[in-house]
Amino acid sequence: MTDESSTESTERNARKVREGIVTSNKMDRTAVVTVTERVRHPKYSKTLQQDKKLYVHDETNDLNIGVRVRVMETRPLSKTKRWRVVEVLERAR
Repeated sequence: MTDESSTESTERNARKVREGIVTSNKMDRTAVVTVTERVRHPKYSKTLQQDKKLYVHDETNDLNIGVRVRVMETRPLSKTKRWRVVEVLERAR
């Protein structure tokens, strides 16, 4: 019985994963990724595009503007940085 309770407590919740395009790489080991999602207006039912800017940790400084990336939520790395790069989906042309 003790084995079951210890394994349940060590499981982590699923982390959020988003896809977006790098819009800035001016900072050291940090990139800004813009994630666009389509949301439905609660009253008018019109579909809107909503942009969010995420500050992403880029350890190797190899991201350039226009690169499509997949990012995952992580522990706070700085005041605003809470995401890290999982993989590069498409390089900029």
